[in-house]
Amino acid sequence: MTSKPLLIFDFDGVIVDGMYEYWSSARKACLALLKSRSDSNILPKEIPSNFRELRPWINQGWEMVLLAAEMTRTESPLNHYIPSIYASEYHLRCQEALQIWKWTDKKLQNALDNIRTAELTHNHKQWIQLHKPFLHIFPLLNSIHTKGIEWAVLTTKGESFTYEILNSLGLQANLVYGHESGSKIKILKQLKANRSIQGFIEDRRATLELVRSTPETSDIPCYLASWGYLKPNDIDNLPKEIHLLKPENLMAPLARAI
Repeated sequence: MTSKPLLIFDFDGVIVDGMYEYWSSARKACLALLKSRSDSNILPKEIPSNFRELRPWINQGWEMVLLAAEMTRTESPLNHYIPSIYASEYHLRCQEALQIWKWTDKKLQNALDNIRTAELTHNHKQWIQLHKPFLHIFPLLNSIHTKGIEWAVLTTKGESFTYEILNSLGLQANLVYGHESGSKIKILKQLKANRSIQGFIEDRRATLELVRSTPETSDIPCYLASWGYLKPNDIDNLPKEIHLLKPENLMAPLARAI
């Protein structure tokens, strides 16, 4: 077992606000898939309100491309229901949409990653600038090493894209795991077998609850980032095992971790 303990961070919604990049890349990926029968005017360049409101339910990047496609389909429930109603059956709606479009999640994820790769190659600076850093967490990230602790990023974004953004922000994570490495639970299990994990900071309550309910990871201290993409009731009746982090008192709940 490696001697230095590890503090693990989610990326989008914890270290950066990627909302502008989400829509920009999802829109372009969708248009690329639909190029045989559509033009660029069928999707707005501005972030649609229903996309923004549904962001807390999105778990994997491919879902963003699917939502963009659904906005072009007149019959889609996304165009007839208010976001809260659509969200109540979000997973079912996504599965139905995949069948209607005859797409797979892998096809959509590849389309999204291809767009991101192209943007990094041809519009590097502009693409990086679509990510807005949460500056209140930077002092923590930059001082962790002074406590004898290493830090890792665990994200559903691609690893190479995450490294590019971290480097642009002057942040040097010891480890980065993207969607290529498997589910967050899978990675946490692997890390837990070899490292002492001081905590996991995430903005998805459902993910943290899964961490706590999985035997191999149940003792990992969990922290919910209040500044991320939270569902309306995510901070209500929060289990005592999940600690709420706020920008104004970020360090207090983390005292035991660092």
